[in-house]
Amino acid sequence: MVTLSKIYTRGGDKGQTSLGSGDRVAKHALRVAAYGTTDEANSAIGIARLHTSGDADEMLSRIQNDLFDLGADLCTPEGTNRSEGALRIVSEQISRLEFEIDAMNGNMADLTSFILPGGSPASAYLHLARTVVRRSERLMTDLATTEQVSPEALKYMNRLSDHLFVLARYLNDTGQSDVLWVPGNNR
Repeated sequence: MVTLSKIYTRGGDKGQTSLGSGDRVAKHALRVAAYGTTDEANSAIGIARLHTSGDADEMLSRIQNDLFDLGADLCTPEGTNRSEGALRIVSEQISRLEFEIDAMNGNMADLTSFILPGGSPASAYLHLARTVVRRSERLMTDLATTEQVSPEALKYMNRLSDHLFVLARYLNDTGQSDVLWVPGNNR
């Protein structure tokens, strides 16, 4: 577990931070940007949770915890001095997302148009979270072109954006209150 007795350390005052391996890197390093954006997605989910309850809130609570696991995964690169036994995303976390997606999606009509973020407050915030997850995923795939990134972490983020999309629809009266795009509507 993590114990934080002092919040500021002054260690990052010159634009560097420590990875889980202990290595110092620039705060703008691609790996730091990837897990920082994952943290941003987690914050957006926290805002959405202000408008959820029951099963939806329980799913989002698990996802928030998973995103901290994913941040720890990204923060400790494979093959470094502390990577042995490091916390990693596992296939069961991805399977759980897929199970939940299938359960929610089973009660919804097929889409006939693209969806605009909106409807209920929870749905709008989930669409925001989904776009931040996609940005994190793009940073992770960019990072994977030059450094090792867990394949399971990449799969998790890909599936999570789908999950948030389906959950947003689910919380819009199983899609009945979705705001649909009308192509060329304002010409």
